[in-house]
Amino acid sequence: MSDRIPTTHAGSLPRTPELLAANAAREAGRADGSHEQLLAEAVRDLVARQRDAGITVPGDGEYGKSMTSPVDYGAWWTYSFSRLGGLELTGDNPIAGEPRRSEPGHVVLSTFADRRDWTRFADAYSDPTSGIALGPAREWPTCTGPLTYTGGAALASDIANLQAGLAAAGVEQGFLTALSPGSASRLPNTHYATEEEFIWACADALREEYVAIVESGLVLQVDDPSIAENWDQVVPEPSVDDYVAFTKIRVEALNHALRGLPEDRIRFHLCWGSWHGPHTTDLPLAEIVSTMLEINAGSYSFEAANARHEHEWRVWDDVALPEGKVIVPGVVSHATNVVEHPELVADRIERFADRVGRDRVVASTDCGLGGRIHPSIAWAKLEALGQGAEIATGRLWRR
Repeated sequence: MSDRIPTTHAGSLPRTPELLAANAAREAGRADGSHEQLLAEAVRDLVARQRDAGITVPGDGEYGKSMTSPVDYGAWWTYSFSRLGGLELTGDNPIAGEPRRSEPGHVVLSTFADRRDWTRFADAYSDPTSGIALGPAREWPTCTGPLTYTGGAALASDIANLQAGLAAAGVEQGFLTALSPGSASRLPNTHYATEEEFIWACADALREEYVAIVESGLVLQVDDPSIAENWDQVVPEPSVDDYVAFTKIRVEALNHALRGLPEDRIRFHLCWGSWHGPHTTDLPLAEIVSTMLEINAGSYSFEAANARHEHEWRVWDDVALPEGKVIVPGVVSHATNVVEHPELVADRIERFADRVGRDRVVASTDCGLGGRIHPSIAWAKLEALGQGAEIATGRLWRR
């Protein structure tokens, strides 16, 4: 039993200018050998800063997942390109390409640029003054051979850096993020005969990452926007039943990759893509929450603070959280530059605690803060999160 509301975040945190420059140099083949030491020192300082902000379960900020500019927030996904064998650059790009169409009973993903929200607000997404304009397209790799996991050395560095940072800061527990099979498989594929085969191959390869993180004693956070975000990438809008059936294989593949691992060391993160935009075609949480709870994790992280999803705390009036499970709702948003008042953060925490129990709530952010908002604002939000959790703790434990 805890005596307080724990706090954490969804993974990505702002990189220092020095780390960004070192990452860019390494990506360009100009590394001078100091990158590993700089990375280790940056993670150590980051863990201490999270502790001081009131975060009780810190992460490494995804610092080991190379990010080369302050607005490059795709490292949560693109890091896998260098850790999976069987991928190569071929000129294919899932952002563009020929749009695909679904039919009743047969759901397929269209191109990223064909999303229904992006189409509905095309003028805004293409307007560089709108604040939501899409960045330049980059080239993604294609799966052209058998998938293997090749990221052992990079992962070992991530684990060692976070463990050292936790020890230096006197913090007991921390977490590392890893990509889900469902999200990893959204790359072009010319090797596997079917989409299902490709997803299962991703599961087998990524299991090595999952096992290593859990066996290190850290918490594994599986990042999987695909199970909710894919909805917006299906054109025309499918029935919920068809979409859930389409998503089941992604859940089954993830559970296969997590087999035998202790659920209390696993956190599942769901979001709706988290780009800054209207999000008018997001799938309601109520339609996917049961599918999420089928994933073999001990805790479930999800967006709950942004203007499109904050009202969905009411879902937990009707959904029974399985015994022994914990929810990790976002109570500060990455989607606004306004820093939430700690009293509002406390109110949000209490809504969930009133429904599932105070010992089954961990307060978090909606999604990663690195690259989404200015670093000074990101840190102010983490401080508001810590302060709000203190307020909520005082109220909930006085009852």
